[in-house]
Amino acid sequence: MNNPDSISVLIIEDNRDLAANIADYLDERAYLTEVALDGVTGLHLAVTNRYDAIVLDIMLPGIDGLTLCRRLRQDAQSNVPVLMLTARATLNDKAAGFAEGADDYLIKPFELRELDIRLQALIRRSRMGERSQQLKVGDLELDLGTLALRRSGRAVELPAMPLKILKLLMKRSPNVVSRREIEQTLWGDSPPDSDALRVHMHILRTAIDPPELPPLLRTVRGIGYQLQEPDASTA
Repeated sequence: MNNPDSISVLIIEDNRDLAANIADYLDERAYLTEVALDGVTGLHLAVTNRYDAIVLDIMLPGIDGLTLCRRLRQDAQSNVPVLMLTARATLNDKAAGFAEGADDYLIKPFELRELDIRLQALIRRSRMGERSQQLKVGDLELDLGTLALRRSGRAVELPAMPLKILKLLMKRSPNVVSRREIEQTLWGDSPPDSDALRVHMHILRTAIDPPELPPLLRTVRGIGYQLQEPDASTA
């Protein structure tokens, strides 16, 4: 990497000796490392801080690595690269890790140099992808890499669920997205009561459509919702 001093890595590994070895090796190469020895602490750090990559063991106390990765992707909507560590070497084990959102897989025991090489590759691909992953509808812009949202040049903050809805609407704009599709995106085949989606849509509308700006979010009665530029509206 060209700027290793700017790389931050979270190591979530309950084996203290292995976690220390990884941290020491990466620290010597000018990475900035942080260590969590259980899944609960690891998930908290992962969603409250920004890291360039996460090294994640599967067998963890508190929350296992597979569950942690799934919650990171689905609940926190995080795109941080995840390198999973495990002693499980079967194809099914690897498939389970990738299915939950892991980006790469390293079988124990492993060489620390290989860990470094894989981290560099993951971070390089992530940074390249972040530069190109931009969604834009009118003056509303969303960076899929950093999840930074701006309307008319001003930063907008959104909770995870409304942000997930917004990403879907922006990707499908100017098409109408049905309530059913939004509910499936959020909750799969087990949506809560109908008021839940209404609450999330209210939060989204309030955040992205302030009174002083023309509205982008449109309710299509009996069908769903639509995100489009104001001058494209036919309502």
